[in-house]
Amino acid sequence: MTINKLSILIPVFNEISTIEKILDILEKTDLGDVSKEIIVVDDGSWDGTREVLKKYENRHKIAYHERNRGKGAAVRTGLQIMSGDYAVIQDADLEYNPADFKRMLEYAATNNAEVVYGSRRLGRGKSPTAGWQYYIGGVFLTHLTNFLYGAKITDEATCYKMVSRSVLEKLNLCSNGFEFCPEITAKIARQKIIIHEIPIDYAPRSRAEGKKIKLIDGFIAIWTLLKYKIKS
Repeated sequence: MTINKLSILIPVFNEISTIEKILDILEKTDLGDVSKEIIVVDDGSWDGTREVLKKYENRHKIAYHERNRGKGAAVRTGLQIMSGDYAVIQDADLEYNPADFKRMLEYAATNNAEVVYGSRRLGRGKSPTAGWQYYIGGVFLTHLTNFLYGAKITDEATCYKMVSRSVLEKLNLCSNGFEFCPEITAKIARQKIIIHEIPIDYAPRSRAEGKKIKLIDGFIAIWTLLKYKIKS
């Protein structure tokens, strides 16, 4: 299978300290023969991030939400304007390494994989965690996903979910918040589409460093997985 372009979607909310760093890294990231499309959606930032992004409007696709609507809403805005064969989410907080995209693309092309997740739990991808509560929450969500949907994955909560355009067009994604991640996993698994995984690097940041996900988001993720199991 040939992959010509990867759309990299970056949902951003108040990431003034890291947004230029991640864009610089992405611009230098080697994807081999695959071209890249960088799409940034500013989700109502008020810390100066929006002003920084103005400088990149002639180089990348930049969209703006007038108010904060949530990570899922920002990603869905990005999906509406993507033109790549595959899409992947890149958080702006530097926890994940875009160098892993090339291996994910190569795996997808070699194995005709429509969905490839970057797992923090496999092989060299085993890495430090942002705290015991995040680790336990991620493991629980993974086991719940496998139990409800018959999936065989090791890291449901990973940011690096690389999905083909043809699959994305079937999913009717509608979440606005962090529950976007379990929603996309549930809808992929419900269609019996195989979720492939490869190990990735991970350098977690703490709440003090700006990590935004909260305990309530874990409960919402659980409800999301249950909801799409019973919802037609």
